[in-house]
Amino acid sequence: MKSTTFSAVLCAALFLTTPVVAQEESSNRVAAQTDWSVFVESDPQECWGVSAPKETVNTRDGRVVSVRRGDILLFVSYRPAADIDGEISFTGGYPFADGSTVSLEIGDESFELFTDGEWAWPASAGDDARIMAAMKRGVNAILSARSSRGTNTKDTFSLLGFTAAAEEAQRRCAG
Repeated sequence: MKSTTFSAVLCAALFLTTPVVAQEESSNRVAAQTDWSVFVESDPQECWGVSAPKETVNTRDGRVVSVRRGDILLFVSYRPAADIDGEISFTGGYPFADGSTVSLEIGDESFELFTDGEWAWPASAGDDARIMAAMKRGVNAILSARSSRGTNTKDTFSLLGFTAAAEEAQRRCAG
């Protein structure tokens, strides 16, 4: 289980490196649930739901700017061998500013995600559970962050199909 200390966050980031690579490169899509897709890998077994943003706004000094970003994705992941059951993660397609956090808004609820490199996630499994509950009730998830170059980003994800995708991914990794 992750903790809020930097060393624990760093260890979690290192732990996540291998599954994240698989998630980015997988072609094993097994289901599509409206705005979310479900993928499965078998060695090691992992299942995840993923979505791309419906809207992205990049600003610098209060003005909208055009910037080059890699893949921008929001995940819910299940990895039985690592005892991961519904972990939320986000990649912004750029390195986040050192020491920064990502703000996640779902309806009137706000959450904070910790960053390392291009990835962000909640501090604990309890935070994952609270975010998942909000995502199941919500319409959109808005993630706001700051890049290492000082660009502010705001990515809006549809939650249409999130519950079905999360349940499908969980079911496929329950075996």
